[in-house]
Amino acid sequence: MDNIQEQFTVADAIVRELVNAGVETAYGIVSIHNMPIYDAILREGSIELVCARGESGAVNMADGHARSTGKLGVAITSTGTGAGNAAGSLVEAWSAGVPLLHITGEVSSEQIGTGRGYIHECKNQLQMMEGACKKAYQLKVPEQATGFIRKAIKEAFQAPSGPISVEIPIDYQSAIIRDTPIYDELVSGHLTQETFIVPEAVVQTIKEARRPVLWVGNGAILSGASEQIRRLAEMTGAPVITSQSAKGIIPEDHPQCIGHFGASPETKQFLANADLLISVGVRFRSNETSGWSVEVPENHITIDADYLAISRNYEAKYGLVGDIKIVLESLASQMNASDYTKRGNDYGEEVRQLRETLRTQLRKTLGPYENILDSMRNRLDEETIFVRDVTIPANVWGSRLFEIYKPRHSIHASGGGIGQALPTGIGAQKANPDKRVVVLAGDGGFMVNIGELATAVQENLPMIILVFDDNGYGVLRNIQDAAYGRQVGVDLVSPDFVQLAHSMGIESMRVESPDAFDQALENATESNKMTLIVVDMEAVGPMAKPFGGPPGVASSFQPKKIK
Repeated sequence: MDNIQEQFTVADAIVRELVNAGVETAYGIVSIHNMPIYDAILREGSIELVCARGESGAVNMADGHARSTGKLGVAITSTGTGAGNAAGSLVEAWSAGVPLLHITGEVSSEQIGTGRGYIHECKNQLQMMEGACKKAYQLKVPEQATGFIRKAIKEAFQAPSGPISVEIPIDYQSAIIRDTPIYDELVSGHLTQETFIVPEAVVQTIKEARRPVLWVGNGAILSGASEQIRRLAEMTGAPVITSQSAKGIIPEDHPQCIGHFGASPETKQFLANADLLISVGVRFRSNETSGWSVEVPENHITIDADYLAISRNYEAKYGLVGDIKIVLESLASQMNASDYTKRGNDYGEEVRQLRETLRTQLRKTLGPYENILDSMRNRLDEETIFVRDVTIPANVWGSRLFEIYKPRHSIHASGGGIGQALPTGIGAQKANPDKRVVVLAGDGGFMVNIGELATAVQENLPMIILVFDDNGYGVLRNIQDAAYGRQVGVDLVSPDFVQLAHSMGIESMRVESPDAFDQALENATESNKMTLIVVDMEAVGPMAKPFGGPPGVASSFQPKKIK
């Protein structure tokens, strides 16, 4: 074995596989339990390392990178506490089906499971990671490092896609191994079939429907099926309901786009009168169906890349499993647009009326925030990537009324955890230097990962951060009021966000009116520097109708007997 082969290590094998998978940026925190991997990245030279301030933030950044591009997100953390800090953000990536590789160290191989107190030791770290991820693996044979990492990357993309955590014992990372090339098909984010024959019974069911509805979720985003969804909608005349994750799958100014209004009473009634539902890559989450109280037609066709998606929350009459983009292309090729012209314009007019009614009614609840919404849409261009935390403005209008025109330009917390928008936005901005990322957060959630502001400054990112400050957890205040008539644990003390931003060299201002917000946002969009705008919600004033949480949530907390 020559000298070059003798110096090829497990860490080198890991880095080579990342490069082969097209990875250009990795996020993490260096540690004594991942230092050989970091050094291998430095020596290889083509992957940029972003130093987060916490492991949780690092995973969120990798998540935002992946969601905004469709490429693999990579986070590198230490073992033990470092891996544990990453777990919550991995749960979010799992909830959103994000193709992400989490690389963590482990204690020395002979010390695993001994409980001897090796530094950073964790009791059964692999099981902890398994609970937070799609799957977790431990490298047991150093010589298998190349195949081990390649398999993990491919599995992150395979349906149902999601984060894979791999742990590499510290003594293995520097182990010298043979540089054995492995030849296989290219790493692919999608299934490999080129055609899909849709059964005639399914095609006929769609042709016979007079009141079809499309409900589209994140699976269509992951498949890159935006054009195919639009074509199917226009061919059939079906309105398009979307999950939060699928915002932008068709332009939200399209007359057939209903958007994220699946649980609204008007949409429920419309579905009750529908004779066909085609659900595409959607999970039908509880908070998006009002606790699954939405009723769907008996004629229900589900299209998904995951076998277990069929009849998971709503029974399907037909299930089509495969790459969603390919299934939809095949379906369109077996249909004729002329089959649907006989429906006339009446159904299309109903769809347009539903769309207009939903938006008009919601706008009436916003009070002064209607002007803030309009300011954002007027000032921000169509290429803006909009990242939202779990907070009142996001829940009420950010995920519904702020129009998104392209897929992967809308990111929110699928798992419902607060505080992840800032680091997720950092990853999205890092991955998309030619676009502007706007982060919307509340003061409570913003404090969870506020240290990542330093990461954004260090990376010189031109993000616009909007913090809606109501001195506490506003969503929970309203839910507690509705459930109990009292509040507890929801009032918070925060720093002066403007002064904090200035101490880091960030342009910042506090605004107390919609007009002041509009001026501040105009200035921010004209600047190429990071800007933090704090919205004083007490000064701006209350919404016309307080937000009481997702539909039906307050009733969940009423005293009741459990059968």
